[in-house]
Amino acid sequence: MSQSRVLVVDDDPMVVDVLGRYLVRDGFAVSTAHDGASALDQARRLPPELVILDVLLPVIDGLAVCRALRAKSRMSILLLSARHDEATKIRGFSLGADDYVVKPFSPREVLARVQALLRRASAVARATAGAELCFDGLRINVDYHRVERDGRAIELTAREFDLLLYLARQPRRVFTNDQLLDAVWGYDFAVEPGTVAVHMHRLRKKLERDPSHLCYLKTVYGVGYKFDPDAA
Repeated sequence: MSQSRVLVVDDDPMVVDVLGRYLVRDGFAVSTAHDGASALDQARRLPPELVILDVLLPVIDGLAVCRALRAKSRMSILLLSARHDEATKIRGFSLGADDYVVKPFSPREVLARVQALLRRASAVARATAGAELCFDGLRINVDYHRVERDGRAIELTAREFDLLLYLARQPRRVFTNDQLLDAVWGYDFAVEPGTVAVHMHRLRKKLERDPSHLCYLKTVYGVGYKFDPDAA
């Protein structure tokens, strides 16, 4: 993981300085920004593997930056926020964030989360390289990060794609919430229990032909979720 690039974005210079020093000491290349516009410019000029992104930023807020980054890249995004409310966390995940840390935080915990996110991203990329999965009406192309249903391209966030791919590679197998969090997110820490449910809801809205008759993504009540191509 040496020399992976991390972009640290926060309007508090102390936060940027402390996280930057921890990351550099652990072998990361670090770039920084103090507002949303600068963050987008930095990410465009020198794309990072991961962004540590404060929610409350001047010029362009962190959630808008998250949305813009996720629309063009599969880079990992870790949100920082002083907000403890569930709505903000769910909003962040729905926009494509991979993790969420509430301030005040331990720099060592943030570093550990960065390491976990990048390990998972690397493992997913290796495990799925060169693969294409085809089902009735649905095609998943890993090389081009492309999903088509009935010949029409479906735009997914990086985490939505990874979740769909993980389920589709093991059709009809039922996974619990915790199994999916561990396999797709790779968390070493407790996270919001609604994370998987939010991503499943968004995937269904994009993939299913009829919300009242789910063809691909099924809930097994009291257990978890499965990908069931036989229902298509």
